[in-house]
Amino acid sequence: MNAAAATPLDLSTLLPGFSEPARQSQSCFRLIMDATALPGSISDFADLCLTPPQGIDKAAAACLLTLADADTNLWLDPALRNSESENWLRFHTGAPITTEANTATFALISSIESAPNFGEFNQGDAKYPDRSTTILVMVSSLSGGTHLTLRGPGINDEIVIAPRGLSEKFWRERDELVAHFQFGIDLILSAGSQLVSIPRTTRITY
Repeated sequence: MNAAAATPLDLSTLLPGFSEPARQSQSCFRLIMDATALPGSISDFADLCLTPPQGIDKAAAACLLTLADADTNLWLDPALRNSESENWLRFHTGAPITTEANTATFALISSIESAPNFGEFNQGDAKYPDRSTTILVMVSSLSGGTHLTLRGPGINDEIVIAPRGLSEKFWRERDELVAHFQFGIDLILSAGSQLVSIPRTTRITY
């Protein structure tokens, strides 16, 4: 795997992660699974005591501290490739930071404009479709944007979400990748302390 070379950590400036890792990771895992089981529903980490580096919101940070580990490569968009973010994520998750999108288990995106085409991320393969990249996209708000209607497994009839700042082109790229199930990517959208999950099985009308 082509992971970026690790630099020594300066622990004196490192922000803390979970104060009670076992309890907090279990609580966060339940919230993430709730969001995944009901695509489009909002899970809120407002009660979680966590101060991530600048540029990473609480919900995205909680996801990575819960799900990422030494066996999961993490890709960061250019705006997040700084020592503060990389060192914090490496120290608290153990995850190697990769610059190769197609090797990433998780990708964290703060700016869609600077992100690669979704096709550059791992789509899984016939033997291991679950080894595709889960992409976390931070947005300014999960409301106030273009209305999107979600249908599919876990959704009773339909659910409408309106994340702000994501273009129709963004959703078209996503739809192209999930057209050949089981391949594709899973999306998590976060804003502040909140997130919604959009698995590859979810159909979107916009």
